[in-house]
Amino acid sequence: MLAVPAQQPRFTYLRGGYNVSEQTSFNIEQFYKHINQGKLMGGKCKRCGEIHLPPRPLCAKCFSKDFEWVDVPQRGKLLSYTIIHVAPPQFQQMVPYAVGIIQLERGLKIPGMIRDVEHEKIRIGMKLAINFDTSAVQSQWPQWPRYYFKPC
Repeated sequence: MLAVPAQQPRFTYLRGGYNVSEQTSFNIEQFYKHINQGKLMGGKCKRCGEIHLPPRPLCAKCFSKDFEWVDVPQRGKLLSYTIIHVAPPQFQQMVPYAVGIIQLERGLKIPGMIRDVEHEKIRIGMKLAINFDTSAVQSQWPQWPRYYFKPC
């Protein structure tokens, strides 16, 4: 077995010599900072124009690492969903709850909880809008700002 020093990342380079340990503002932490401000933002590749949601430090289409933040539409349609009845401990107080994949107006897809609608009335193709949750949930789960979708 090969011993790797603790301070050295296990996977240092990707295609083109990109160092994944480099600091960048196009990461999940920055994405959630925007969510906390009530904004849904994606990372737009400056080379090919591909928008990534959630953002990532390397474009999946052209492998560029040159991005800018762009506003992403906050409305879309429901592509798929499920009702969760058996949840991990940090979500037990919410059972049953709906989770779905929403295709936003520019074609981007994002998962999210679906609220403010009876589960029996949820339909594939229904129009949904993002809402930013400001309530503080007490748990051991990381305290990321939350968003959810509701009918519009």
